[in-house]
Amino acid sequence: MNKLSISAISVAISFAFSAGAMAQVMSKDQYKSHKDGIAAEFKAAKAACDSYSANAKDVCQAEAKGKERVAEADLESRYKPNHKNTYAAQVARADSGYAVAREKCDDHAGNAKDVCVKEAKAAQTSAIADAKAQMKTAEARNVAREKSTDARKDAAEEKRDADYAVARERCGSFSGGAKDRCIADAKARHGRT
Repeated sequence: MNKLSISAISVAISFAFSAGAMAQVMSKDQYKSHKDGIAAEFKAAKAACDSYSANAKDVCQAEAKGKERVAEADLESRYKPNHKNTYAAQVARADSGYAVAREKCDDHAGNAKDVCVKEAKAAQTSAIADAKAQMKTAEARNVAREKSTDARKDAAEEKRDADYAVARERCGSFSGGAKDRCIADAKARHGRT
């Protein structure tokens, strides 16, 4: 299994777990603390890259920057959980994976490099397309849920109206005070004023 297939699998797994991030909401202080931690981790990772040279250093720096971008996007998604931020986190993963893969392609030459770059771009495009499909599906589910709720509400209101009409009709067999009490009772039972 080549490296890009492994990357594609890891991106797919991260999509599955990113839905769990939607459930985690954090305070502003926690958000700032995590943001500072991400910046510190990036600084340390970037400093560790200084021990490398040539393309290995470029790959290390791309990995450090990618981890920072993904961590920031995940943090934003946890701080303000919505479909847009989840999508942004998934795109950050895809873009970071592409940047690292592209740097690794510099180790090749000629056609091998061209193929490597095309594979990296294809993996990025695929991951972004999956993220977009997931976001649109989630949005469609929300719209459907809202329509379903509205339909149930309308149906319940129509049933109450019909039940009230039946109760008022039954009161027609009474006269005088009995009819007035029957109508008042029907209004009270069916939420009419």
